[in-house]
Amino acid sequence: MTSIILLFLCLFIGIGIRYIKAFPRNTHTTLNQFIIYISLPAMALHYLPKINFSWDLLFPVAVPWIAFAGAFLLFAGLGKLFGWSRSLIGCLILTGGLGNTSFVGIPVIEALYGQEGLKTLIMVDLPGTFVALSTVGILVATIYSRGENNFGLIFRKIFTFPPFIVFLIGIGLNLLNVQFPDYLDEVFYKLSATITPIALVSVGFQLKIKERSKHWPFLFLGLSYQLIVLPAFIYLLYIVFLGQKGTAIEVCVMEAAMAPMITASIISSSYGLKPRLSNMMVGVGIPVSFLTLALWYFILQV
Repeated sequence: MTSIILLFLCLFIGIGIRYIKAFPRNTHTTLNQFIIYISLPAMALHYLPKINFSWDLLFPVAVPWIAFAGAFLLFAGLGKLFGWSRSLIGCLILTGGLGNTSFVGIPVIEALYGQEGLKTLIMVDLPGTFVALSTVGILVATIYSRGENNFGLIFRKIFTFPPFIVFLIGIGLNLLNVQFPDYLDEVFYKLSATITPIALVSVGFQLKIKERSKHWPFLFLGLSYQLIVLPAFIYLLYIVFLGQKGTAIEVCVMEAAMAPMITASIISSSYGLKPRLSNMMVGVGIPVSFLTLALWYFILQV
């Protein structure tokens, strides 16, 4: 409950400080850069060296990659069919294809499934969502922001993206079975804990919802994929077709049904991919997702 209160409080703080003159108009830019350069790398260094890799982890790890691939096929296809701008297509792929598997996922999964559920969540979030954002997410953001076809430049951006660099370091430490001293690991944990409040304040600061906004149809489309179509596909694939059962599989479905990823929204905004729509996807998607998550939890218990 504390995490959920924090989630909404920080969102409203971001909205409130927009009206305080002491905060410059580009406050969100500084907040976003702190997350990218400090918070996300700290999270990778705290969690990655501790992961025990096994074949059982393929189901949770695959969820975000399936989500992103589906978003790419759907929104790139619709964009080509209806002549959407590249920035709109890129925005929908990023914000619709990457779920909020940690910021919203952690308090929800912990409340419903306890510590056992969090073990599965970490695998969905780090090797799944986190790596997808750091690789194909940056690839899409770069291509759709300027129509860039210079793949040398694109891959240079991926391999100079701070969270991805630290991800490689974290995987290397894991393979070498190297652990940080407790005092240093605690520092990384506390720095990683800044992601949720800072990201939500940033989203709130940028969030401007207009009743007559041209973004509403695309918001509805993006959220419909993220909150309904994707979890339905994972449910049918994992439970109905493959016959998988248990807490881990239920967590996979619930994680697939999470609201759009806050960090994906920040990346989308940073690359100029419809910043207002990017923030509406998070600002509207988070409260709506609590209703759809309740529905999916009910379906899983039947």
